[in-house]
Parts: sequence; structure tokens; C-alpha cells
Amino acid sequence: MTSWFRTYGSFPLCLLLCCVVVAVSAEASGAVDSACWSPSVTSCADCLRRGPQCAWCFKEDFLDGAGPSQRCDLPVKLFRRGCDQEFMEQSEIKVEVNATTSSTQVSPQDISITLRPGSEASVVVAVKQLERYPVDLYCLVDVSASMQENLDHLKTVGVALSLRMTEHSSDLWLGFGSFVDKPVSPYINVHPSKINNPCSDYEIQCRPAHGFHHVLSMTGNVSEFTRVIKSQRISGNMDTPEGGLDAMMQAAVCQRSVGWRPEAKRLLLLMTDQPSHLALDSRLAGIVTPHDGLCHLENNVYTGSTRMDHPSVGQLSDKLLENHMHSIFAVEKQQYQWYKELVRLLPGSYLGKLGLFQAPNLIELVVDAYKRLLSEVAVSVSVEDKAVSRYWVSVSPLCPNGSTAKDQSCSGVQPGQMVYFNITIGMHSCPDDAEDEDVTVLVRPVGYNESTVIRIHSKCGCSCGPMRRCNDDSQCRGSADQEQRPDHGLNCRADGSDVDCSGRGACECGRCVCEQTRLGTVYGKYCEIDDFSCPYEGGLLCGGRGVCVSGECVCEDDWTGDSCGCPVSTANCQSANGLLCSGLGRCTCGKCVCDDPRRSGDFCERCPACQSTCQSYWKCVDCHLSHGLTQKEAGHCNNTCAPLVGYMDVVSGQAGEMWIQCMYISKDSCRYRFQTSSQSGQTQLHISTRPECAGNSRLVGTFLSVCALTLLCGLVVVAVSRLLLQKRGLSPGGAAEDGPYHCTGKDLSFIPATNEKTVTYRRDCPPDRPMEMHIQVPKMPLGDHWQC
Repeated sequence: MTSWFRTYGSFPLCLLLCCVVVAVSAEASGAVDSACWSPSVTSCADCLRRGPQCAWCFKEDFLDGAGPSQRCDLPVKLFRRGCDQEFMEQSEIKVEVNATTSSTQVSPQDISITLRPGSEASVVVAVKQLERYPVDLYCLVDVSASMQENLDHLKTVGVALSLRMTEHSSDLWLGFGSFVDKPVSPYINVHPSKINNPCSDYEIQCRPAHGFHHVLSMTGNVSEFTRVIKSQRISGNMDTPEGGLDAMMQAAVCQRSVGWRPEAKRLLLLMTDQPSHLALDSRLAGIVTPHDGLCHLENNVYTGSTRMDHPSVGQLSDKLLENHMHSIFAVEKQQYQWYKELVRLLPGSYLGKLGLFQAPNLIELVVDAYKRLLSEVAVSVSVEDKAVSRYWVSVSPLCPNGSTAKDQSCSGVQPGQMVYFNITIGMHSCPDDAEDEDVTVLVRPVGYNESTVIRIHSKCGCSCGPMRRCNDDSQCRGSADQEQRPDHGLNCRADGSDVDCSGRGACECGRCVCEQTRLGTVYGKYCEIDDFSCPYEGGLLCGGRGVCVSGECVCEDDWTGDSCGCPVSTANCQSANGLLCSGLGRCTCGKCVCDDPRRSGDFCERCPACQSTCQSYWKCVDCHLSHGLTQKEAGHCNNTCAPLVGYMDVVSGQAGEMWIQCMYISKDSCRYRFQTSSQSGQTQLHISTRPECAGNSRLVGTFLSVCALTLLCGLVVVAVSRLLLQKRGLSPGGAAEDGPYHCTGKDLSFIPATNEKTVTYRRDCPPDRPMEMHIQVPKMPLGDHWQC
């Protein structure tokens, strides 16, 4: 190992590959006089923990009679008070690069960094994309009964795909494996007649269900690949989800069996028409053992399928990164959305949507995925689990011309271009035992078979010159009889304890030295803390949010629970409308527990069974009616209404959304229409501001109006009839017509009721007075003819 400033000049861009960032310079820190000194500092380790700019003077006769806190200050101040540089213990930030290792894609590959608490250092890692790579493509196919037609299409892919990939790859190798699901109930039918032939009801010979079967190791013989595909038969299972993630895990970690080449780009192609089981699904079959992330193939068959749970998405993601895998998902469009959410959690993954798994479509999908994945360069940085809480890491990509930076990656990178990643690593604190430690940080370019190893050496203790005497209160200077003093033993006992170091260590010089055990690490001032006897959460002791004390997790302030897995805050349960669990449940362990068992969703917002009734929203509608249906008063109903409420003149379903039409009858017998929708995980309510009222008073008024109108029409008809009859009996001049009067059949029905009629005749003589004649007309039956 040599300093990169002297020996790494052979690399063309050495000035970019590694640089040290000194946190605080002497001039800048001088502005803060009290940055290092404090009366609470009593040892060299305490001093250096205050920051990388601080130094401790271990000169024995430095400031005779002064307290130990005076030994901690800025180097320039210590020097002015008589402490020479050779007597100063101070933070050391050093970066070294091993220039003896060479690589073609990732450089440098080995870096060493020395840090103290509060300091940081930056290095630059270069990643170069080559012109052409050898490619290993492993086809992992769902062979359940619904994939019969798709399996037939796959039989013609091998030769055509090999020819097409010669445009982009120097050498293509193919492999094949199949999967269905865990061969246990309830995933398969365990009737004896169904185990060996799940398709016996259809008079078809099927192969038994299996979690994963490795069929063909990587080979450049395309004819052999085609022969193997043609010999495949379908299988069958009971439930819809399949064991895809289980099979992917075995294909990724069983390196030797599958035959992945170290120098090749590795593509794992998953073909299925159904979603996949996730971790904890196996509890339905009584399988509770978590997946261990290891290979379990015997005679090319996955033997752990019936013993271990499905892997978690996080486990699968780690193994794909660790084994330099790119994953490609070829799924039918019905499952596209499910796998779209999955791909977001798997770095270096590509999702393709196929209407049918026909050969041309599949070939284009593989070629497009390969070019897309190759053009995106990203890195993953991981710190050892034991120290992940004591360090922080930031990544900034420097992309070449023509490409685009996004998060920790560059997209659109062309072959031959170089991508640089500036990686800054800082140290928060030392371990609890305040001892020096070595930590490994891995920088993995996604999908590349090369990586950079950064070895961090943390300086938590003080060497204090060749004599290793720091002249602070942490040193025990007594002789053997001093070590046996009672007060030294008391320093090794916790309050209320009558044994030294909790019975798990020895008291040396008034300080506990904890014993070592194969179970894990014992530490703490009184050896009261260990990392192996408390519950685990997410693969971490106490969920990484607490410490293990006497077999119980002592959680950080914001967490609670047996394994510190429950947040104290209820922010995760607060829905968009500001209510906890949409006002329909309670927040337990950071998750909503719905009051109504029919409800589901992160905020109890989904209820497919509730959408058949409108009654659950009547109370909300009534509240808004009582406040006049005005936006100004709508806030009074926040405690009553969980959904978002709006007012409309006329409610009707909106385009692109599903609305349920409802009716509410108010206390004054008016009907109010409203509609509800639970799209996008949030309930909405629209209330019509136009009521439909039909009360008793309105009905009475309508009835009286109809009666009055009917009576009026009758009177008009009678008056008109009498007027017509009167006109028919008189001439225009007022005299009766001469000659006989002949009654028609129609006239018979209009004979008046009176039996007397007076007719006045006017004659020229005598002119002085008219002559009147009275004619008596007796009543007669209507059937007789009228005789005038």
C-alpha cells in the first residue's frame, strides 16, 4: 500500500480518482475559540471526539498544576503555550490507493482511509463501459398450465436471439430453468393422484409442481438450448401467484450450478403471466423459517422450497447486486402494474410488457433491455452492518457529455465513455467501547463484475507517543495494591449490582474488560450490552433503532416495541385529509388498524364491500346540510366526515372515474343526491346543492288547483252551450222564421226543459201596436217527432 499522491500517477485521470477533503482548516477553526476546549474533557479520546480540528498535548510537564481539560485545544494554541508538535495527538485523515491492482472497468479497486469522529474524506471512482461484452442470459420460465402457449413460442427464440445479439455482444451464452410454486398445500393439490400429474382431470400428462428446477447450465450451443426448450412440459398449481422470486434467488446465488461466467454481463430473464409470492406468504403452508439467501440445489432441484419462506424483496435485491445481475421481467399486460412496483425496488432491473410471448416480441424485449441497462451506469454503496450507524455516505455522479444524471446514476452512456462518482464518507462516532475499528465499504457499479473496496480505519484511541502515556484521567497509574482498592471495584459495578462487569468480564484498572463469546459481542461500561440476545427486526438487532440491554431492546426516543419496530409518531397513519386512518381506525405500531374489518389500505380508505351501500355517508351529508352547504362552514364537519367533500349543482359521474350515485332524505322530506368515489386510494364525496322537495302542503295545493280548474272548465262549457242554443232559436232580425220547423236527430238532445214559449209577430197593420200570440207547448217524450 502506497500513497496515491506518489504512485498513482500512471492512471490518466489520477487527480480525479482520489482526493482528500479536510473538514476544517486551522484558520477557519481559529474563529471558534471554544470549539475544542471544554471543562468536561478529561481524556485524549474525549478531546479528539470533539472534532478533527482538535489536538491533545501529552507532554508530561505541560502547564504544571493545570487540569486535564487545558490539554485539549487547537494545535496553534497548544503550540503557543509550549507544546511542541511531537507531543500532540491529533486527528489524522489519510487516503491511500493500492496501485498494484489493475482493472478495465472500475478503478481504483482498493482504497484505504483513516478517519476520526467528525472527519470526512472523498474519493472518486471511475467506471468505464466497454464496447462489447460477453453476455450470459438465463431464461427462468413459469411452466404453470396457463403458460402452455407462451412456452411453445419460446421454442423458436434461441437461434434468432443469438443472431440478433451478435450486433451487441461478443459472445452469447444461454441457460434455462423452470418454476411453478412451492409443492405444498395450499399452493398445490396434494391428493395422491394430483401430485405426480396435476393435470389428470384434463387427461393431459403434466410434470409435478416444483419451486425451481435448473434445467440447462450456461452454454454457447444454441441447438442444445432449443432442444431443451422443446422437451419442456407444463405443470399446475392451485393459487394465482407463483414462486418467481424464490426461483430468481436460486438462479442468482447458485453460481457454480448455473455456470455464470465471471467476465460476462449477466441477464436474468423472468417470464410469467402471474404475480409472485412475497416474504411471509409461506405462513399459509406453515413455513415460518426466513430465507437464508443461500443456494439449496440438489440434483438441480431446489430442496429448500418446502422448508424456507419466500425471500424478501430486500434480500433478492442484495443478492442480485452482490452477484452482478441485471434482471429482465417479461410479463403480460395484465400484470404490468404489479411488476412495475417491484422493479422500482430492484436496482438494475427492466420491465417489458408483452401482449403475447411471441418470438419476435421476446427478442426485441431482450435486445432493448440489454441496451437500456448497459447505457445506465449506477453505483451502490454499502457499509458493514456493524458500523452502518456510525458513518454516512454521499454519492455525486459526474456524467459524460450526452448523458443525464439522475440520483446516483448516469443514463444514456455510450460504449467507451467514462463515468465518475464522487463518494464522500464521514464518521459520526466511535464504537461504544471507544476502541479503534476497521470497517469495509463496498462500491458496486450495478451489473458490473468489478467493484471498489474502501477500507476505513477509525482512530478512536490515542497512542500518545512511543511511551503511550497520554497523562489523562483515563490511565490507571497505580500499582497492584492500588488496583485492589475498593473504589476501583465499585467503578466496575452497575448501580444495584453486587458483581463486577455484570458477570461477563473482568475489572482491570477500574475498568471492565468484557469477555469474548461465539454468540456475538459483549460491550458497555459494565459489559451489560450485547448484540445477540434481543429480538431482530428487518435483519437487524432491535431493528437498528435501539440497543440490547439484559435481553431487552432499549429503543431510541422515536421508537417502541419489543424489537423497536413501532414508531411513536402517528405521521405514517395520517391520511391526506389530516385525520388518523381517515377517521376509520386507530394507529397501532405506525400502521392503521381499521375499525371495520371490511376496510383495508394504508389509511383504511379502501372498502370494496362498502361500495354497495350509501348509508355510511348519510351522517356526513346531514352534517353539511345542517351547515348550509357552504365551503365556509364545511370545516365544522371535519370530525364527522373522513372523505374529501365538495358541492355541485348537479352530481354526475366524471369521465375516467367510478362514481356511486346515492340519495339522502333530509328531515324536511327533501331528497339530496350525492355521489362517492374511492379512486386513487382516497374517498371523495360530491353533494348536490339542489334538493328535490315534495312535502304534504305542496300536494294539497296541487290538488285544490286541479279541482278549481276542472270546475271553471265546466262552467265555461255550460255557458257556451246555452249561448249557442239561444242563437239558433233567433233570426238575425229578432223575428221568428216562417214555415214549418223540422227537428233533426241532433236537435232532440237539446230540447230545453221549459214547456212554454212566447213568439212576437210584428205586422205593418195596425202600425200603432204589435200583436202578441202565446203558444202553449206541452212536454213530450224525446222519442216523438216535433210538430210545429
